[in-house]
Amino acid sequence: MNVVVVGSGIAGLTAALHAHEAGHAVTLVTKGALGEGCTPLAQGGIAGAHGAGDSPRAHAADTVTAGAGLSSVPAVEVLVTEAAARIAELVARGVAFDRSADGELLLGREAAHSHARIAHAGGDATGAAIAGALSAAVRASEIGIREHAFLVDLLVERGVGRGIRLLEAEGIRDLEADAVILATGGAGQLYRHTTNPPGATGDGIAAALRAGATVADLEFVQFHPTILAAGPAFLISEAVRGEGATLIDEEGRRFTLDVHPDGELAPRDVVARAIARRAAVQGAPVRLDATMLGAERLARRFPTIDRVTRERGFDWSRVPLPVTPAAHYLMGGVATDLEGRSSLPGLFAVGEVARTGVHGANRLASNSLLEAAVFGARAAAALTAPWPDVAPRTSLATTTEPARSPVDPFRRAALQQLMWEDVGLLRTEDGLRRALETVRGWRTSCPSPRTLADHEDANLLLLAEATASAALARPVSVGAHFREPALIGV
Repeated sequence: MNVVVVGSGIAGLTAALHAHEAGHAVTLVTKGALGEGCTPLAQGGIAGAHGAGDSPRAHAADTVTAGAGLSSVPAVEVLVTEAAARIAELVARGVAFDRSADGELLLGREAAHSHARIAHAGGDATGAAIAGALSAAVRASEIGIREHAFLVDLLVERGVGRGIRLLEAEGIRDLEADAVILATGGAGQLYRHTTNPPGATGDGIAAALRAGATVADLEFVQFHPTILAAGPAFLISEAVRGEGATLIDEEGRRFTLDVHPDGELAPRDVVARAIARRAAVQGAPVRLDATMLGAERLARRFPTIDRVTRERGFDWSRVPLPVTPAAHYLMGGVATDLEGRSSLPGLFAVGEVARTGVHGANRLASNSLLEAAVFGARAAAALTAPWPDVAPRTSLATTTEPARSPVDPFRRAALQQLMWEDVGLLRTEDGLRRALETVRGWRTSCPSPRTLADHEDANLLLLAEATASAALARPVSVGAHFREPALIGV
């Protein structure tokens, strides 16, 4: 088969390698350079390396609990049972996970995990190690690589995906394929504060929506609790709290214990909301106190964080760090089955662009790299399988109310601020309606996209409308989707 993989994080690289090794002709298309994106930024690690007393069953239970009961149990079972094989594959491809003197994997613990089961590399540089090893494997293969090629749209013929339309330096080009595997990541650039790189503009989800593929659970946006609140967004790994760091308010009190018995290791949505509320009350960021870990341990276990925080003027071995939540991961996306197949024949989706059902309403820490590896491999294995019968495809819901043009013209920064305030951590019905009306006004007033930035803006506006619509349609709070009568400023 002629297969096109769009995206070069762990999901796309894994899918491309497996498809190539199965004998398919593979072209990997990536928006930036090979191996860029969210994967190399991942610090904590990859869950599923089970230590003493741990088991796939325990990992599954933690995943479902963190997902607020909305995780797909079959998808979770696939995730945890195939974890060992995918981690072993990463080792075989050259990922040097951190090990003890006797060669055993060093395992960290993160929020909502009942055991230490997070394998890491370079202390806090796991994603970079994975991206580097898999990118090297792709370059050493006969996989075709097209870098700096932007996905404009999916090509659909008689209800079947037949390829992609690209924007490259030379202009628009169509690339035909027997199957397309989307691995384009999430849409963190919808928000003012995000851990995602600038290219995370939801291009794959937006293209799937326009093609008529089913998209689900866009209201479930995970906000990472601890981003350094000084300078450009920089994530302070949850593994720091797993090692014993605490969150304190301006009086030095551990406030997260007020909202959950697990305190700093409660599910991410709980911790992020607690931080947002406390920061609003005290009018200043809360602080992450890792001073009890000591300078030597912090530098050894978290060398990247240690270097960056010191470059920004913080000695975190002596002074607690100011932190704030930021948009981090999208649990929703292109709805798929257990083989990564979407509702559009010929279109697969893997990684953050996909909604496999694993994460439910809130992702368990360090399950994202694992999900990408597991389902990237499964999609490649299903390329030649018959396409199952699927329900009729759905497109973005529209309103019967006329869209009103906003007072201010569209700017990406204005959209990001609007989403942060009204479709962020703490949501109200009035805020969601206001956001939806504003976004719809912007969509009707914006001209047809021509440049790459224009296309990105169009994708962000489409996803903003879909996200606000989904949030408005779910009146009950669950997981990362939290509705309340009055908005608390964040």
